Amino acid sequence: MDLARWLGLSVVMAVATGTPISGALARDLVVGVEAIDYSPVYGYRDGQFVGAARPILDAFAEARGHRLTYVAFPVKRLLAELLHGSIDLKFPDSPDWHAAARQGRAITYSRPVIAYIDGTLMRRENAGLGIDAIHTLGTVSGFTPFAWLDRIQSGKVVLTENPGFEQLLRQLRTGRVDAVYANVAVALTTAETVLDSPGALAFAPGLPHVAESYRLSSGTAPEVIAEFDEWLARNHKRVAEIIARTGAERGIR
Repeated sequence: MDLARWLGLSVVMAVATGTPISGALARDLVVGVEAIDYSPVYGYRDGQFVGAARPILDAFAEARGHRLTYVAFPVKRLLAELLHGSIDLKFPDSPDWHAAARQGRAITYSRPVIAYIDGTLMRRENAGLGIDAIHTLGTVSGFTPFAWLDRIQSGKVVLTENPGFEQLLRQLRTGRVDAVYANVAVALTTAETVLDSPGALAFAPGLPHVAESYRLSSGTAPEVIAEFDEWLARNHKRVAEIIARTGAERGIR
């Protein structure tokens, strides 16, 4: 049997049996992630990448025969690692984040993976107040509250940053800031499970917010992003089950 025919039969057998196609297609890939705990969506905790994103990416890698190594970086540094080509993949990402720094760069983005709302959260008793009631706004260091930039730049709102998500929400609960701008699912989950304050915070949909999706990106391996998109299309039910089980889109649906 000639080599071409053997390779063809090998591919057919792999597809038929569900075995990952390895060899030349399999790769060792470094995935850059944020060195924060943004559970249940994603996070880096106790030296491990966790959250809904982990089983999604792991399932893709297993199906394709890839081997993933997750490396955590501070939020601001992670984009630089992508632009410098020192990581193969970045999660999470969006073409809208720090768009000026991305201009002229060949970055490939996947289809939407996990939907999110970055929104304004307040103490529940204040959630009905209007935008003029917000004078101080908190966020996690490295994140830009794009929906609030006009009011921040005009001096109507003072922005404060906190290195930790739990500490940020404590500032809101104790009244040190009027509101926080964060991922709604993460904020509600943290308030309930970490601060033991279920129902204490509320998303204010009438205040500035952004509804988008987290994506996987690459500056060096566009073919892996294409594989990932194909896998997402074939496994949308499996991905939806992971998202539902983890609560990664809590407060959105």
